[in-house]
Amino acid sequence: MVTRKMWRELPLHLMILPGLVLIVLFSYVPMAGIIIAFQKFIPAKGLFGDQRWVGWDNFKYVMHLPSFNQVLWNTLFISSLKLILGLIVPIVFAILLNELKNEVIKRSVQTTIYLPYFLSWVVLGGILIDILSPSSGIVNELLGALGLKKIFFLGDNQWFPFTLVYSDIWKNFGYGTIIYLAAITGIDPGLYESATIDGANRWHKIWHITIPGMRMVIVLLSVLSLGQLLNAGFDQVFNLYSPQVYESGDILDTFVYRLGLLDAQYGVATAVGLFKSLVSLILISGSYFVAYRFAKYRIF
Repeated sequence: MVTRKMWRELPLHLMILPGLVLIVLFSYVPMAGIIIAFQKFIPAKGLFGDQRWVGWDNFKYVMHLPSFNQVLWNTLFISSLKLILGLIVPIVFAILLNELKNEVIKRSVQTTIYLPYFLSWVVLGGILIDILSPSSGIVNELLGALGLKKIFFLGDNQWFPFTLVYSDIWKNFGYGTIIYLAAITGIDPGLYESATIDGANRWHKIWHITIPGMRMVIVLLSVLSLGQLLNAGFDQVFNLYSPQVYESGDILDTFVYRLGLLDAQYGVATAVGLFKSLVSLILISGSYFVAYRFAKYRIF
């Protein structure tokens, strides 16, 4: 029986084999490089060559860098805003879309807001640089036409973090909206009919039926997103930031990139990456525990 079942499911196992191989090659094999965090690494000697071990010195060096605290704060600030707005905006938009009765308009809007999700930050970065340009960007042209002061969105430390957050929400909220719309479609239509008979208006239905019906999905996604607290979005920041906004826009991932690839401080960069990975592991483990505790979500 077991052999027959395994043979029947063999095509499914073969389908996941390429993905499994890629995960092993690019996610598990590189873990051997963690030892660099505890070495004065010299590439010419090789990963397993006669490297000088320095223990925790790389971690101590990073912690005493003048910019490290600012980088950590930037990461937490930007990612926290992304998580909060990334939760609120899709919920609100999904509820508004659900209230639309015209299916043609509803589907058109749904498709339109979903499109940016498929574009890479390389493409969107170029678009944002053009439309937010302080000299010729359409946004600043409109501000000038209204008699307002032009804003250097990508070069002003006061505006840059919020530009990152809002552009990230614009790109990704369509995907979240689809998830919450799916949750809304799972609500029993009879509840709305009963509420209508009882004299409930749209607001009452949203507050007492729609939102409670989405509660489990909201709790699940919000709790699981906690594991991404230190991921402020390398692709986005790397394509939009410049040295003049390092003070407000430099995050752990870009910090590691500059330390390792530009300054050739491989041990220090690996130490920062390992620190981030360990904190993320703790957050992800805790978030899965909370998700199981309150939303009965399980991986297996």
